[in-house]
Amino acid sequence: MIIILFILGFVLLVAGAEALVRGASRLAAIAGIPPLIIGLTVVAFGTSSPEAAVSFSASLNGQGDIALGNVVGSNIFNVLFILGISAMIVPLFVSRQLIRLDVPIMIGSSVLLFVLALDGDIGSVDGLALLACIAAYLVFLIRQARRERSRPDDEFEKEYGDGRKKSVVKDIVFIAAGLGLLILGSKWLVEGAIYIATGLGVSELVIGLTVIAAGTSLPEVATSVIASIRGERDIAVGNVVGSNIFNILFILGFSGVLAPGGIPIPESVLGFDMPVMLAVSVACLPIFFTGNLIARWEGAVFFLYYIAYVVYLILDASSHHLQGGFGHAMLWYVMPITALTLLIFVARAFHLDRKAGA
Repeated sequence: MIIILFILGFVLLVAGAEALVRGASRLAAIAGIPPLIIGLTVVAFGTSSPEAAVSFSASLNGQGDIALGNVVGSNIFNVLFILGISAMIVPLFVSRQLIRLDVPIMIGSSVLLFVLALDGDIGSVDGLALLACIAAYLVFLIRQARRERSRPDDEFEKEYGDGRKKSVVKDIVFIAAGLGLLILGSKWLVEGAIYIATGLGVSELVIGLTVIAAGTSLPEVATSVIASIRGERDIAVGNVVGSNIFNILFILGFSGVLAPGGIPIPESVLGFDMPVMLAVSVACLPIFFTGNLIARWEGAVFFLYYIAYVVYLILDASSHHLQGGFGHAMLWYVMPITALTLLIFVARAFHLDRKAGA
């Protein structure tokens, strides 16, 4: 039954992602809304609904470790694994809005979460502060969509032609069906994965950071990969950035309000997992700056970092003697060296741009 759940869950995820991307992109063409806005809102928030369901349920049941690990693990997974895989399939174009606004907001959300967590928990007041931030962000996106409503988008005109001739009802049905399939597929995958992980005696925090985080992020995987294959790169990248913002500000914010006594923050999360989440968010800026493109080699670097992160969690869960040295090397040597390399690329890109302008 567990194998059947995994297989059926994967099939539903792929089908749901295809329906969601198709419906959302057509709806964007009909409404004249920039596809990046659709990727940052409808698609990003929709594919994050499994994370929301798991975290809300865990918070109400007093399982704060699962709620916290789900969000932190999903954000790390989204950037390193999803963007990595998508970029290795096809180099991803990054819009200027992402570089100038949305990625800084993602970084700011990560910093805010880290600051709020320093006192050892995310309580109701912290949760309300996070919810106020997501409300302000959504208001801004809605206003921006209205300003840019009349702007044409060659990418979607080429793919779908004149979207205004399509049926709005049909596209909404595609979106609703896609979200439904994504949620059901994720539920089956996570249920099977939790059963296996619990049988292996792994802690709830580690389950949340790995199995649940990856399982609930599979809609983002399917959506971003399919969007990148179809050439809808704004949705592929915007989905990840929007999901990370939504995960922190809405899901963890609402979970903090729901959880009796707040969500406790273990020292291990504050000392390693949250800094990793913040680091991968910051790493997006220099990578996005290098020619407004996530190249295949940059995607490979992201993917390898996720493999290293999972290896560390496995070593830590098994109390392996290599765990301390491996984590120290990753946090204080490998990641800073990579960041320095990316900054050099950014400096070279700015130099070439200025030279070309002169």
